[in-house]
Amino acid sequence: MRFRMVKAALLGNKTQKLLAFLTIFLASGLVCAMLNITLGIGDKVAMELRSYGSNIIVLPKGGSINIDIGGEELNLLQNDAYLEEQYIDGLKNIFWRNNIVAFAPFLEEKIEFGGKSRAILGTYFDKKIELEDGEEFSTGIKTMYPFWSVEGEFLDDDALDEVLIGKNLAAELDIAVGSVVNVAGKSLTVKGILKTNDSADDKIITSLKLANELLGKEGKISWIEVSALTIPEDDLSVKARRNLESLNAIEHDKWYCSAYVGSIAYQIEEEYPSSSAKALMKISEGESQIVKKIQSLMGVVTILALFSASIGIASLLTSEIHRRKKEIGLLKALGADNLNIYLLFLAESLYIAIAAGIAGAVGGYGLSILMAFFIFAHAIKISLIVLPLTVCFAVLIALLGSLLPMRNAAHLLPAEVLHERK
Repeated sequence: MRFRMVKAALLGNKTQKLLAFLTIFLASGLVCAMLNITLGIGDKVAMELRSYGSNIIVLPKGGSINIDIGGEELNLLQNDAYLEEQYIDGLKNIFWRNNIVAFAPFLEEKIEFGGKSRAILGTYFDKKIELEDGEEFSTGIKTMYPFWSVEGEFLDDDALDEVLIGKNLAAELDIAVGSVVNVAGKSLTVKGILKTNDSADDKIITSLKLANELLGKEGKISWIEVSALTIPEDDLSVKARRNLESLNAIEHDKWYCSAYVGSIAYQIEEEYPSSSAKALMKISEGESQIVKKIQSLMGVVTILALFSASIGIASLLTSEIHRRKKEIGLLKALGADNLNIYLLFLAESLYIAIAAGIAGAVGGYGLSILMAFFIFAHAIKISLIVLPLTVCFAVLIALLGSLLPMRNAAHLLPAEVLHERK
């Protein structure tokens, strides 16, 4: 009996039902798009930010250097400690190996060049490394610093007779592409002029293999810069950064198995012998703030959509109750209590909400893909968990929108509405 009444109500006054469907559909679609983007935006934003350099630096244990990363000068201790190149593939053997986007080793020493003491810097450009599982991983400064540009060409990683010259050094010594320069007693061809807008503009840049040979440091590395995808910092990561020993067993496991920049650096230290991995917190915290602000904005939009749609449903339901007040009065006269009447109207709203929520989720997925394409220039993954969340959101709209109108319906008196008294 109740089902037939609900069915009859749904088929009646199609305009009101269509408007309710569209209200919940639009709100659900927007929320679905926001949720889908929010769940995937951390990796997307992190990936975009990772193209601007490293967020972890690996140094020899007990030894440090002066380096410039992202325009920030790191003034560290000096000694003769080095990392071993042979262990570098260990960076891709940690628990969070798939979060390591790129890394580049550097060997730097001072030499006499052009009448002054200059820095020579050896590194990877586009190095192919074979991992333990047989896969090949390409890494180097071309991946980690895509904004670095060269007038000419980048070097090959096996180049032993070519160099790059930083733009400031090239301008000072009037060096051009194709010039032949003498570096550490060896004649080398300048293949390109490097433009970085940081300290590398004043250096001689070579392949790591050539730097090892020129400096007599076979297989040695001064430091490694690592670019890793991380999640935003929270109370647990801050607590671990201040004192790792203060974590209990459960907290430590959660921290270790979460992609915090600190936990990734910690695992690198475990895998790479005689190394000290340091998280560049200024960079990581900046990334976390950006992601959190974007996610907060998405949350505000979702809440506004919830209340706006609920107000719309409340308005539509109020007019529907007014139109059907004689029906309500008759039901009460026949013995129906307020709960039964409430359940009747709520069932109508829920049927519409579920249908609109499913349709809104489909539309929202499409909207999120389009938004991600225009923002990030590639599609975003569809998170299946968003579908039930969107339907629940639609149901919540129906529930909130029904509260005030049903309260008014409860105050209707059969004698007044049946005899049209006011």
